[in-house]
Amino acid sequence: MAAPTVLIVDDEPDLLDLVELTLVRMGLDVERAKTVAEAKARLQARHFELCLTDMRLPDGEGLEIVRHVAETSPTTPVAVITAFGSADNAVAALKAGAFDYVSKPVSLEQLRALVRTALKTPDVEPAPESTQGLVGESPAMRQVRGLVEKVARSQAPVFIHGETGTGKEVAARLIHGKSHRAGKPFVAVNCGAIPENLMESEFFGYRKGAFTGAEADRDGFFQAADGGTLFLDEVADLPMAMQVKLLRAIQEKRVRRVGGPQEETVDVRLISASHQDLARAVEAGRFRHDLFYRLNVIELKMPPLRERREDIPALVDHIMTRYGLGQAARLSEAAMAALMTYSYPGNVRELENILERAFALSEGELGPADLNLAPEPVPSGDRSGQQSLQDYLDAVERQAVLAALEQNGGNKTAAAKQLGVTFRSLRYRLERLGID
Repeated sequence: MAAPTVLIVDDEPDLLDLVELTLVRMGLDVERAKTVAEAKARLQARHFELCLTDMRLPDGEGLEIVRHVAETSPTTPVAVITAFGSADNAVAALKAGAFDYVSKPVSLEQLRALVRTALKTPDVEPAPESTQGLVGESPAMRQVRGLVEKVARSQAPVFIHGETGTGKEVAARLIHGKSHRAGKPFVAVNCGAIPENLMESEFFGYRKGAFTGAEADRDGFFQAADGGTLFLDEVADLPMAMQVKLLRAIQEKRVRRVGGPQEETVDVRLISASHQDLARAVEAGRFRHDLFYRLNVIELKMPPLRERREDIPALVDHIMTRYGLGQAARLSEAAMAALMTYSYPGNVRELENILERAFALSEGELGPADLNLAPEPVPSGDRSGQQSLQDYLDAVERQAVLAALEQNGGNKTAAAKQLGVTFRSLRYRLERLGID
């Protein structure tokens, strides 16, 4: 087989020589261009397995080449060389469709790692994988699936925002499964579940003897996900000290084990998620501004179930098939109607729990009473006049939460259980509704 051919675009002869020599030693064929126009001409003349372009060129910017390749040869990955420390350029390149970026001065080790990763990308689009985890044909879900398909082809960090139970991890796994990293590990981490004093060792690993109990070397999350995807769920829960260390790991693409003498290169794609509004967390001083922009290159919003009620019948069928429900019982029309009007504070996860519980305890035809849906009180008065739908829904939610807290003597854990939501979900609602 012929060696893969890489197009490198730069107007600095010394850098061109250095990159070409590095790639040739890796067994690759190389073609060179010094301007945007020359690069476009070469790209039109033949197919390249990879394009590596400088950001600033005599007749334009490397972003023009990124967009040109995305339009004419979307299966060809493009990496961009950016000025050292220019996060804005890196983010702009990734949003334009770049596969990844290399900072100046060019680290040859990082360059080789990027090229090895990029050339795993197939010349043709991979066969579509199952998207059964994102069930529904509502406009909101079609938009989510379309964005999943698009971002899976790049290296850009993705931030997934959505309420508890909307399927943020499902979307992250789909992005990984549709990417060239699909054959590599997908490591999911709940940032809110790790004790602060263990975070550094859990994320970056440690050496034997680094602390009491460290009886052998151990990999961290970054090493475990090397070559694949690291999913940071509830990333807003990271303490400030860990945010600083995470930012450095993202920027340098290197980590140092606790007790280790030197840093080691890691190749991971980061996907993060939170039910919290990260922009507000930045404004409140709870989340670093620079880390926010590193993680939030592409934002994917998961819609709550109450905003896509037309998907509920398809979700019910999917859940019943997945869990083998409906063998000895079935839903009545009245039960389905009740499911269609319920507000689902716990979203799809709550729908799963409702169906599992109902089918486990009942036989024959299930009615609305068998679903054991949490009561949804209606606020006094009507919503005629100037009150918006969102204000009305907030008022309903506020009344339900306050009632549950009052009935349970202010015990939030018991109130969350009564409402059928997790403690974390209740805490989020208290913060959003301004309930002290």
